[in-house]
Amino acid sequence: MKFLDRARIHIRSGNGGAGCLSFRREKFVEFGGPDGGDGGRGGHVFAEAVDNLNTLIDYKYQQHFKAGTGIHGMGRNRTGADGEDIVIKVPVGTEIYEDDEETLVADLAEVGQQVLLAKGGNGGFGNVHFKSSVTQAPRRANPGQPAEERTVWLRLKLIADIGIIGLPNAGKSTFLSVVSAAKPKIADYPFTTLHPNLGVVRVEQGESFVLADIPGLIEGAHEGHGIGDRFLGHVERCAALLHLVDGNQEDIGNSYKVIRRELEAYSPFLAEKKEVLVLNKIDLLSDQRIADCVEELEEVSGGPVLAISGVAQQGLRKVVGELMLLTSKGRTQEDTETANPDDWQP
Repeated sequence: MKFLDRARIHIRSGNGGAGCLSFRREKFVEFGGPDGGDGGRGGHVFAEAVDNLNTLIDYKYQQHFKAGTGIHGMGRNRTGADGEDIVIKVPVGTEIYEDDEETLVADLAEVGQQVLLAKGGNGGFGNVHFKSSVTQAPRRANPGQPAEERTVWLRLKLIADIGIIGLPNAGKSTFLSVVSAAKPKIADYPFTTLHPNLGVVRVEQGESFVLADIPGLIEGAHEGHGIGDRFLGHVERCAALLHLVDGNQEDIGNSYKVIRRELEAYSPFLAEKKEVLVLNKIDLLSDQRIADCVEELEEVSGGPVLAISGVAQQGLRKVVGELMLLTSKGRTQEDTETANPDDWQP
């Protein structure tokens, strides 16, 4: 299924039904009086987060949604039926914005969360409502209220525990493919990944976490260079980040700094997330080169650095253990015991 993380839709609630202008007509009842019923309410338009969707591709082919119109009132005090409501089902993690793409309407971050986007018009009063001691036979009934109409943007931010970041061709998709059952496209050229991929990493004792692989970032991504900036929002909800650095880069330190600068420019909140820094593709490096790269990364990052090879599946258990620990802390908001790296099997 094709991935789509943003869509523009047009919605319209239902008009309210008109009230009825009617009088009781019955044999031997000379002054039956008014008996016009009220009009029915127009249908509402809701958006609801569901757990069986992971893309907005459906809204590429259908952008217009209109709720049902309320039925007009009828004689004998019969009220018209309400218009049918519409529920627009979206993936969990979808944000809804006004047409300006800046004003946030709702953030549907939990399954079953629902928001009213357009309220149906109220039904009009029938003439029975206007009867009084002065006016015994009112010839007045209200029309139904008009519908609400608006255009909104849907933006999907994937719900994942760990987000994988790095320059193009850093080995992000390869890592995802060897630690989970996900099968992203893998090739030896930049921007192989054109849309985010999700994978579930399972360890023993029933524990698991979700990895999100986004397209690679390049310098100036926060200004729209490359394609990775479109997908940085997908890692904003993650508990932590896995930063992969390609060991074949000539300037290892600068490769790390480029990504960090882009994170800070895009969102200070994103840049403050906990990070596991990993040197990848060590199967192509000598022992001395690995030691030099790790030392350089530790110096520029100020933290520990792990070394792995996604292709050769070296050092993966320790990385998975660290990610499981960060996931557990993010879920409970308190320190938990570290997961045993030996529990995970590739």
